[in-house]
Amino acid sequence: MGTTLLERELKRGSAEVLILALLEQRQRHGYEIGQLITERSDGAISFHIASLYPTLYRLEDKGLIEGRWVERAGQRRRRYYRLMPAGRKVLASQRDVWQTFFLALDRVARIRHA
Repeated sequence: MGTTLLERELKRGSAEVLILALLEQRQRHGYEIGQLITERSDGAISFHIASLYPTLYRLEDKGLIEGRWVERAGQRRRRYYRLMPAGRKVLASQRDVWQTFFLALDRVARIRHA
């Protein structure tokens, strides 16, 4: 039970940095963001797509990302998100926080990270 709670809290705490980092590369739609998180983490981190959207909306409300609807022939309408300048600043700050956290965790618990 503790592991499940820990995993949930780690996912919740890392969702923003994961989304911002993926949008740093290029604009993406929500489903693609979810798929990339799963793929790049080798399945260790995954989000139900419905749980990602509230985070996307929150980031958009904060002005960190911007979304726009795109319609393409033969496809469903999709909302593509891009990283805004404020989002780049937050991403840099969150990367620093995570780096500091990982280093501290390693010093205390001898947990190595890549």
